[in-house]
Parts: sequence; C-alpha cells; structure tokens
Amino acid sequence: MSAALTENGSKIKPTVLVIDDEAGPRDALKVILRPFFNIQAVESASAAIDVLNSQRIDLITLDQKLPDRQGLDLLQEIKHDHADIEVIIITGYGSLKSAMDGIRHGAAGYLLKPFNVTELVTLVNQTLEKKQRLDYLRRFIQSSDKIWESESACTTAWREIRSGYAAIGKTFEGTSTGQFPDTQDLLPLLSDLLEAKDRQLLNHCSRVSFYATLLANRTELTVSEQKSLALGAFLHDIGKIAAVPYHFTDDAIRASGEAQDSKRHTEMGVRIIAPLGLPAEAGQIIGYHHERWDGSGYPHGLQGEGIPLLARIVCLAQTFDHLTAEVPDRSPLSIDEACQFITAHGGSYFDPTLASLFVRVVQECKASLPAMAIATSPSRPPDA
Repeated sequence: MSAALTENGSKIKPTVLVIDDEAGPRDALKVILRPFFNIQAVESASAAIDVLNSQRIDLITLDQKLPDRQGLDLLQEIKHDHADIEVIIITGYGSLKSAMDGIRHGAAGYLLKPFNVTELVTLVNQTLEKKQRLDYLRRFIQSSDKIWESESACTTAWREIRSGYAAIGKTFEGTSTGQFPDTQDLLPLLSDLLEAKDRQLLNHCSRVSFYATLLANRTELTVSEQKSLALGAFLHDIGKIAAVPYHFTDDAIRASGEAQDSKRHTEMGVRIIAPLGLPAEAGQIIGYHHERWDGSGYPHGLQGEGIPLLARIVCLAQTFDHLTAEVPDRSPLSIDEACQFITAHGGSYFDPTLASLFVRVVQECKASLPAMAIATSPSRPPDA
C-alpha cells in the first residue's frame, strides 16, 4: 500500500475521505480501506468542505449524487481549492459522459457501484502513487526560480527530477549510462510535470496535440513530422512550468495580451527541453507557436513561411482550444464561433491556407469533436 512520506522520510498512513450519502456503500468503503489508510467519512458536500478545511486529506472517494450538491460541482471546488488532493469518483449513476466530465474536471479515476474490491484497492494505490509523484514535482517546481535559468542548470534539474521521480515507482531505461531516456519513457514524466504545474495546463496541452494531429492527417507530412508535431504540440507550453504564472488565456483573444513574464514561456520552454534530445521540430513548435503570419507575434516577429510549418499548425490548434475550452471564469465560444474567428484572422494571425483547412476539418468532425478531444490521453506516446 502506498504511504505518504514526512519531511524526515518516515512513512505515515495516507488519509482517505469517503463522501457518500448512502450508508451501505459508505460503510463498505470504510471496512475495505481502514486496514491500510486513515479514514474519514461524510454524507454531504457541506460536511466534506468542513473536513477539507480542517484536516489533511490525501485522497477522496466521491459519490456523484449528494443531497446538497452534485458531485461534479463539488469536484470542481475541491480541485480549485485543494489541487493536490486526488479524487476517485464512485457512483451508481455512471455514464460515458459523466465519466469524461469527471476526468476533465480532475478526477484521477472512476468506478461504478457495485465495485470490485480488488479493482478499488488497485485504483486507490495507483492514485496515491500518482499523488506522491505530483507532490514531488510540485515541490521541485516551487523550490527555486533559478532551476531553468541556464543550459547547465536545466541539465542538472532534469537529472535530479529523473532520480527523484524514479524513486517513486518509475524507472527509466538508460540511467546506468547517464543518458536521458527515450521520448516514450519520458512522456509520463513530462505529463506529470504539466499536471503538477496546473491541471488546466495538462488538459490544454493534451487537446492542442489532438487538434494539431487532426489537421496533420489532412496534410502531406511525413511520419516523422507527424510524430514531432504530436509531441511538440503536447509540450508547446512546457515553459510555463518555470517560475511564471499559468493563465488560460491567449493574446490572440484578449486585446491586452499576456503578461510579459508569461510571454517568456516560449524561450523558457526551448531551454527546458534542450537537454532531452527531442526532435528539432518539437523545439521549433515550442519556440514559435505564438508567431503570427503577418509578423505581429512573438518572440521574434517571424512572418509568413518564415514560421516553421509545424509551429503554424500548433498556433491554430492552441488558439482554437483557448476559444472553445470550458475553463473557470470564462465562457467558451461555440465551435462555429471559433471557426469564424479563425477564418476572419486567416492571413493575419494564421497561415490562410492552413486556417481554411483547419476550419473545414473541424466542421466535418464537429459532432464528435468535444468528446474526442476530452478522451485524448497524454500518458501514451503520440502515434503517427
């Protein structure tokens, strides 16, 4: 069973909060989990909030239907106010849509009642191990604002991250030679780094990779270019794990633009991945995805075909996601409205040929597009 670590390295039992308004399932979860974890149990959202505000909780099992609130509403509040607490939804009213909504809002897993005991315990342990990894990465990210400031600092940082991450159940091939692991082995770590910074950042990067790949399927890219595109699109905002605030916004949408510190994320991203030996095209995407066709973008004011093709594709994909994604404090545009925005800015913000093709592809896939994008998994290597 997974155990939390104190700062001196000793192990303590994780604390699990069971939230369920039905006594039967609530008592069953307590009986199953009590030998391995400290257990708190409540029957309403309001009681859960009281516990969360007064005690340290590592993991929550959450029923979807509560007497005073919907479980998904409570989930969003939990992930907003207690981002480091992992949540597993356990419900008797499951559907594909509710499962996808739960994952989209930050749930680590989803089980249907009546649940299989072995499946439950396995999921709880996997989730707590994930929490240990994310907690380690959060501490690392927050430990210093200088860890990514130079090429040598980045190399040192990656070696330290790899060592600590591997100690929490992840192993990388190639460690005995001192080499960084292959991209396929790196992807879980890169995904966890994005989530450790902000769950919205991980979701955004996953969707952008999906939208970019959708467009790539209609182009004449080679297999190698398609793989570099999927990877670079997933990592396009990796620079935001550095000491800059993460804001889900885009200067192509908001007239005031991003703060100058946030605009540095392209430069920081290129520096951060430099020691990893990723394809050069992935680095170009990270460095140039905010360049505009008319030269008004950043960081270099590149123009037209002077902007690498794959970066032009990701510029479209990330703008479309910023326009349509459901995030706190902003109402998304409809797919049609987003397509109108992209069409209107073809030839200014975007490559006009790619913008026209992207809009056509999106319209063809419109009915299934949101579900397909949400279901995109960042934990597997991108396939061509």
